[in-house]
Amino acid sequence: MARSLSQLLNLRSVVNFARGEASVLAGIAVVSGLVLAFLSLADQVSEGDTEAFDTALLMLFRTPDPSHQLIGPLWVQEMMRDVTALGSFACLGLLVVGVAIYLVLAGLRHAALLMVVCVLSGTALSTLLKMGYDRPRPDLESFTHQFTSSFPSGHSMLSAVTYLSIGALLARLAPTLALKIYALSAAVFLTLLVGFSRLYLGVHFPSDILAGWCIGAAWALLWSVIAIWLQKRGHVEQPPAETLSDRTA
Repeated sequence: MARSLSQLLNLRSVVNFARGEASVLAGIAVVSGLVLAFLSLADQVSEGDTEAFDTALLMLFRTPDPSHQLIGPLWVQEMMRDVTALGSFACLGLLVVGVAIYLVLAGLRHAALLMVVCVLSGTALSTLLKMGYDRPRPDLESFTHQFTSSFPSGHSMLSAVTYLSIGALLARLAPTLALKIYALSAAVFLTLLVGFSRLYLGVHFPSDILAGWCIGAAWALLWSVIAIWLQKRGHVEQPPAETLSDRTA
């Protein structure tokens, strides 16, 4: 009887833990899936299995003649070059610094630190992955100069890391469901837009961009899970109650 009661209490403890950490456990599961997707894609790229897929998508935005010029008017090409800058080190760096300063001034110093560490470590990971896979860029004329290897796409990965991290942070601080959805949707839209610009300009293979999205989203989600876990334990600040009450008044 005592043994059965002990087992029941242990089972209840496990159930209560799972309920309390449901968001954390779900986040870990999604992160694992994204990492597996990246590794699977990387394996296919190494084996050359994505060559037909990559070529077919790249040529959708190029003329069929031997010159392989970009399709579309010059203003579209210029716009895509402007869009791709949203995923550059300079643009993302300025954005992270600006958001971090805002968070510090709002009294959310630990949240600011987590965001900065997430982006900096993501940048280091992107560099290491590029050095490890060392895939050549597409042999196409482009409007931008490239200084690193192709796999995974650094713009796509760091856009996912930065925009999704900031979007998740804003969603946690948002007082209404509509604002949460807007913050996450805007982050996803910007991430996808930067990746598409890299494909259009022909500076990355489609598989580079998909891989960048996978590992970048995984990295952003991993740090969001860490932030939620720390926030529940009081190590990361909750949004100021007076701010939320003012917004909802």
